[in-house]
Amino acid sequence: MFAFVLLFAFGGLNNPALSQDSSKEALLSYDSSNDATEGPTRILFVFDASNSMNAFWSGERKIKLATKLLSTSLAALYGTPDLELGLRVYGHQTKHIDGQQDCDDTELVVPINHGSNLIIKQELSRLRAQGTTPIARSLERASGDFPEEPGRNIVILITDGIEACDEDPCAVSRMLQSKGIVVKPFIIGIGIDDKHKESLMCVGNFYDASNPEVFESVLDLVLEQALHNTTVQVDLLDNKGKPSITDVPMSFTDKRTGEHDPQVVHTLGYNNLTDTFYLDPVPTYELKVHTLPERGMEEVNLAPGRHNVISVPNMSQGVITPQFPTTRRTDYGNISVDLFESGECESFYTMNLGSSLRLLTGTYDLVFHTTPITRVEGVEVGEGEIVPITISAPGALMLHASVSGYGSIINANTLEHVVQLETNNPSGRYTLQPGTYTVIFRARQAHSSKYSIQKTFTITSGSTQNLNIHE
Repeated sequence: MFAFVLLFAFGGLNNPALSQDSSKEALLSYDSSNDATEGPTRILFVFDASNSMNAFWSGERKIKLATKLLSTSLAALYGTPDLELGLRVYGHQTKHIDGQQDCDDTELVVPINHGSNLIIKQELSRLRAQGTTPIARSLERASGDFPEEPGRNIVILITDGIEACDEDPCAVSRMLQSKGIVVKPFIIGIGIDDKHKESLMCVGNFYDASNPEVFESVLDLVLEQALHNTTVQVDLLDNKGKPSITDVPMSFTDKRTGEHDPQVVHTLGYNNLTDTFYLDPVPTYELKVHTLPERGMEEVNLAPGRHNVISVPNMSQGVITPQFPTTRRTDYGNISVDLFESGECESFYTMNLGSSLRLLTGTYDLVFHTTPITRVEGVEVGEGEIVPITISAPGALMLHASVSGYGSIINANTLEHVVQLETNNPSGRYTLQPGTYTVIFRARQAHSSKYSIQKTFTITSGSTQNLNIHE
């Protein structure tokens, strides 16, 4: 037998997202409280009155202890502005008989309304634990107990049993999420076997309660998160630890729903102080800071009712400008340049040669899509620096052939394949980086390898090399 509490935040609002850092040094800290709200907060208590709640826990029946603790919390909530409460109960109407359990035994006892604290306390005192445990069905029906008007809709489920009606609360949770419902559960278990703990991981964060005091503290934690809006600022720290970096887009993603909201550009306001905005503290968020390369935080939970300061370190930037020695156009047209964090195998961005780009300070490798490809490794970008990366300008090969055939241009020294020649007449102009190359060619009508032609030539920047294959 065990008891647990689940908190589900149903999305009447678009709730944004926060997160823990993918750079492990990022910090989340808290400041003074702020109580701004947007629409009413609605809490629906879904209470377990099944037969198993008659079992003893720390010397008292579970239902007596649970109703007493919940009643104490309700009394403390009385008079809270913009708060509406309701009560749904299951397992209280039909006596449990083995093989004849009533899986429809779930009822909205007190509709959600303002000032219903005392009514809920009275209904709790009248409950008699006697039925079964239809958790999934109760949660599914609870989603229809809220008004359609915007607000922060919270469900708190208090139960001492696992699903007893061969239904899946996790599947219900996934279904509700697919409809845009925000879910952030807290689970308190008493003496739960490891296998049962595993089955609850799909619905939320698990807490193992050994006594009613732990149950009470977690219930208070859940209510604290449900009742408070929370302010957030994101400090993008330069290499000296100062929050001077700004004008960078950021995305907040709710990890349960996958919704990206808000998506904002970081701003420094009056006196260069970081802009502040409100976030719902119930969900877990992920933060992506859209710098190059991208940085962010993967999983951070907000402290409710407080000002949360998220500090992302080492966000200083410099500028790179990949270029040829002159600004004149070449035969290439536009050249793309792939950027890699030094030593990484996958590029994080592609830019055009001749343009400028802001990058986080660090060491980078660049791949220029010239012919052949040009690689520049170990480029150091410092804070506030403008770093030109200059590669040699190309030259050209003017190739003359009297017949069609087969062949390639290769690097004469490394034998790296550079250009595959067309199978029709390969005559034409080829733009190449400076270097020494070899043409290997055989005419189409030549039916022996001994008739292959091999010619070596050298390309220099800005010049054109004429080469007749057959001379």
